[in-house]
Amino acid sequence: MDYLTLLQILDTTVRLATPLLFACLAGLVSERAGIFDIGLEGKLLMSAFFSAAVAATTGSVWAGLAAGVGASLVLSAIHGLASITFRGNQLISGVAINFLASGLTVLIAQDWFGQGGRTPSLSGDARFNEITLPFAQSLSGLPYAGQGYTELISGHSLLVYVGLLTVPLIWWMLYRTRFGLRLRAVGENPAAVDTAGVSVLRLRYTAVAIAGVLCGLGGVYLATGLQAGFVKEMSSGRGYIALAALIFAKWRPWYALFACLLFGFFQALSFRPDVVERVARIDIPGQFLDALPYILTVVILAGFVGKAIPPRAGGEPYVKER
Repeated sequence: MDYLTLLQILDTTVRLATPLLFACLAGLVSERAGIFDIGLEGKLLMSAFFSAAVAATTGSVWAGLAAGVGASLVLSAIHGLASITFRGNQLISGVAINFLASGLTVLIAQDWFGQGGRTPSLSGDARFNEITLPFAQSLSGLPYAGQGYTELISGHSLLVYVGLLTVPLIWWMLYRTRFGLRLRAVGENPAAVDTAGVSVLRLRYTAVAIAGVLCGLGGVYLATGLQAGFVKEMSSGRGYIALAALIFAKWRPWYALFACLLFGFFQALSFRPDVVERVARIDIPGQFLDALPYILTVVILAGFVGKAIPPRAGGEPYVKER
């Protein structure tokens, strides 16, 4: 495999890993506060639809961005209301959100556009276009480093760079701020946080809201950056893969980045079966390559990657002692 082909695969890896990364970080923040979020898939799907629909209607990707994040926040509020205020089962609430998003997106899309659950194709200012970083063209002729900068680092849409910058931001928030300390504490021992005079409900709602914003960005990128419009079930299990990546990363931001890149890499390989067959020197069915990310998800969830211990208070509603 030549160097340019490797760069192309890695470039596709970064693009495919971005929605996973947003969803994974969303789940990380929420679960660190003790709220399990199975509804990542539904939030990705709903935000993808509304971002594409509003962008297609208005011709503005920024209006689509606001609509997509807003839709994800509405689902986060529903999840928070069910699991924090009414102390319902967090897993059931998340599954219900996934079913709700799956049905509503197709129903509204058909009523809105009449294209079988699709939105019109996006172009121009209605989607996030690739950004050429400074000196990319002048360095393109340089071997290795210049090609790497041009092909791999430059040429992504804005939300790819936002996603990569979000990783250190989440790390700093969790491990270098008072808010992050309290957020982690409320996922481990909410009673101790409550005793210290800090509102457990407020912290958990804040975490769920942050997760909503991050998941919304993932859905927006999916429909207006990675693709050019919405199609039925376009999230394709990415929310569940993000949950597997979160477990693989053991609820740590930097590990989450590498886990999502790993999943993205396996997805990228499915687009280049010729390269895989040339390297492996065997004939590999394309269906197997398409299934690789999902196979890896099953392997991780089956516990074959080592013991991953979630926050101790995760999934448990907090009842204040009187």
